[in-house]
Amino acid sequence: MPIYALSDELIFPPPDWAAPEGILAIGGDLRPERLLLAYQQGIFPWYSPGEPIVWWSPDPRFVLMLEELKISKSMKQVMRSGKFHFTADADFQGVIQNCKTAKRRGQGGTWITQEMQQAYIQLHRMGYAHSVEVWQQGQLAGGLYGVSLGNTFFGESMFTRVSNASKAGFIWLLQQLATKGFEWIDCQVYTAHLQRFGARNIPRSRFLKMLEEALTQPTHKGNWGNWLAEE
Repeated sequence: MPIYALSDELIFPPPDWAAPEGILAIGGDLRPERLLLAYQQGIFPWYSPGEPIVWWSPDPRFVLMLEELKISKSMKQVMRSGKFHFTADADFQGVIQNCKTAKRRGQGGTWITQEMQQAYIQLHRMGYAHSVEVWQQGQLAGGLYGVSLGNTFFGESMFTRVSNASKAGFIWLLQQLATKGFEWIDCQVYTAHLQRFGARNIPRSRFLKMLEEALTQPTHKGNWGNWLAEE
């Protein structure tokens, strides 16, 4: 399959034209309009520093249906313990910076380039990108961020400084989103970590149909701090 080179024009090839490994196109830019168009079509950027921007549409797609969320006995105890305090959109820049610099097993560097960091900060200012902060004794212990369109959430990255902090933030977010009518979140590609929470692979064709339906629902733009906490 050919890999498509993007120009300044805001257009992507159809997602099902992606190569077997999931690469759909290279090039282009990370301006907000292109990023939003990509997410609306089930496409996301993922590349390393010094490389051109690489756009992906993997098949299968890794998703987590909120009704299938699995919480281990130990994490249920953590959630009940009150050891963590959760907020949304209280420190987006702090969360993405920590995700960028977090040391990850088996990885020599980060895929969150400076260009990507600034692009998602801009999406946050526009009300589309959101963060969850996990606090312990007033200090940022962990967190995660992603993008939301319609009634779904596209997870991007998470970090932890304190054991179980990012797991707790992830569980808290999914529980809150379920109360807002969200049915699933996009986890992009398989990880054993998210599989333990119940995430699973589905065919890209099914993912795109689910996405099409999710985008018929209104997008809750702006700061999620108060919205997620509402009953």
